[in-house]
Amino acid sequence: MARFDRLTVLHTIIDIGLVPLFYNDDVQLCKDVISALAAGGAHVVEFTNRGDQALEVFKELVPHFAKAVPQLILGVGSVVDGPTAALAIAYGANFVVGPMLNAEVARICNRRKVTYMPGCGSVSEISAAEELGVEICKVFPGTQVGGPGFIKAVMAPMPWSRLMPTGGVSLDEANIKAWITAGAVCVGMGSDMVRKEWLAARDFEKITASAKQALQWIREARSK
Repeated sequence: MARFDRLTVLHTIIDIGLVPLFYNDDVQLCKDVISALAAGGAHVVEFTNRGDQALEVFKELVPHFAKAVPQLILGVGSVVDGPTAALAIAYGANFVVGPMLNAEVARICNRRKVTYMPGCGSVSEISAAEELGVEICKVFPGTQVGGPGFIKAVMAPMPWSRLMPTGGVSLDEANIKAWITAGAVCVGMGSDMVRKEWLAARDFEKITASAKQALQWIREARSK
């Protein structure tokens, strides 16, 4: 069961503007990486469902962080069907993210008052998601659907939309600021924030620093 209600999750995501995503089948490595992200101020983390035992790993992370970092909001990503969403919620997911829009997942999340952020690549998909009660649409894959220009173009006729680009967001000042100034409410970032070489070296300080830096650039972009 989710520890955080939907409004708290949404307000936190909107407030900080960053949702890092990560997956590994090593439970201890996941604990170290997520702790490093949280130490950098990234208090909302998406654990992607990309391995055969991903949800079993997630099941171990939930009680650990409830005690170790109680302010951390953990969710599950790469969810493409209703049964997976239901299981993730049963294991304690505070939000559900998917690469595409699935109406069954939306209904399951709504029934349990859990935030759902589906992947959308067109104005029609964004509108359909909003009709299903989605507050934040994941624009995916961000670069391929048009980059920051797509966000800006959508926001012109639909200023009420809240969009989170994922895929093509990099740990680069110009890139992050371009997304935010275009109108993105937050950004999702994976491999560029948790780089393979840092994982190999167990250099968790660099992961913490990357989260701090990204959040600083987001604040600066919002202040203009």
